[in-house]
Amino acid sequence: MNLKNYIRSIPDYPKKGILFRDITTLIKDENAFEETINQIIERSKKYNFTKIAAIESRGFVFASAVSFVLKKPFIMLRKKNKLPADVHSVDFELEYGTATIEVHKDSINKEDSVLIIDDLIATGGTAEAAAKLVEISNGKVAAFIFVINLFDLNGSDKLIKNGYNVENLMEFPGH
Repeated sequence: MNLKNYIRSIPDYPKKGILFRDITTLIKDENAFEETINQIIERSKKYNFTKIAAIESRGFVFASAVSFVLKKPFIMLRKKNKLPADVHSVDFELEYGTATIEVHKDSINKEDSVLIIDDLIATGGTAEAAAKLVEISNGKVAAFIFVINLFDLNGSDKLIKNGYNVENLMEFPGH
C-alpha cells in the first residue's frame, strides 16, 4: 500500500506559502491507518525503549495506537498550560511562529528510553523541543519516528546531526 496516496496537500495553509500535508485523509481510511501503525511498529523494533511520547496533537493519534499495541506507557508532550501537574517546559520556534511544549515532571525518569512519534517533521524545532523535554526529565531519546518527512526543510537532517535516530514512513517536499 502506498501511504503517500492517502495524504492530501493543501496550499497556503495555515498561511500563504505553506503547503500543508494533511493526515486526516490517511487516518479516516481504516486500512491506511492500520498500515501506518504497522509500519511504525515495524520500524520501532530496532530500538530499545521503555515509553512512547508524542507531540500534541496529531502525534497522539499514531502514538496512542502504537502504545496500545506494544503495551508501553504513553507520554503526552502538550502545548503550554494544558497539563494540570508540575511540568518541564521548552520554548521553540516553528516555521511560522513560536510555541512552548510541556511534560509532567513525573512522566519520564532516568531509567526511561523514549520513542518519540509525530505525524510530520519540517524544520525540526518541535522535535528538538520534544527531545529537550525528555532529556531535562533525565530520560534518553531512543529514536524519533515520523509519518511524514518534509525532506527539503532539513528537520530530520538536523536531528541526525545532533545524534538522534530518525525514521520516517514517507517523504514530501516542503514547498
